[in-house]
Amino acid sequence: MFIKRPADQRGKANFGWLDTRYTFSFADYYDPNHMGFRALRVINEDVVKSGNGFPMHPHRNMEIVTYVIRGQLEHKDSMGNHGIINAGEVQRITAGKGILHSEFNPSSTEDVHLYQIWLMPDREGIDPSYEQRNIATSGKQLLIASPDGRNGSATINRNASITAIKLDPRESYSYDLGPDRHAWVQVIKGDLFAGDLSLKAGDGLAVSSERNLNLFSSTPAEILLFDLD
Repeated sequence: MFIKRPADQRGKANFGWLDTRYTFSFADYYDPNHMGFRALRVINEDVVKSGNGFPMHPHRNMEIVTYVIRGQLEHKDSMGNHGIINAGEVQRITAGKGILHSEFNPSSTEDVHLYQIWLMPDREGIDPSYEQRNIATSGKQLLIASPDGRNGSATINRNASITAIKLDPRESYSYDLGPDRHAWVQVIKGDLFAGDLSLKAGDGLAVSSERNLNLFSSTPAEILLFDLD
């Protein structure tokens, strides 16, 4: 079963300093038909203006993965972590028992474009932790998060994985789902097809009760592929 989540039907908000799109219910956007998918609770596509950002704020019991598409993001948290996440890099925050953090665009000229992703952990009350990975940008298929941190990916406390995939025009991609596994495809850029369904930048696709996912790109494309329990 394939269910498309069209980009233009997402929730949206523009605060001047932040232009954002909500795939699932978040903040003041509420849609009971779009509360998440499996363990995937949040996919926000954010563009943060230069010199602006999210002030220090709390989170609990959530795995937060940030993937920067363009620009830079500066991170600080209550555990003393401080770093710059560049385009193509991934950040993982295990909020666990509780953490305070801020995310800021340090540039004076350039916006930062990112995807903020929340997954529910496999258990609550985990000690909070932070991780930043410099994911190689040369590969066409890059694992960015996994339960065991394999291949240099960020480690998440969930039986799930996130892979960034780049496709050339007229290139096919096939992914085999294990028994009782589900997938979510989030299109970052480009145009592609999943069977008869056409997908464009910002679209999402929920996949359940399928053993194979087959994609075909009509333009240069980039996606995030979530393998979920």
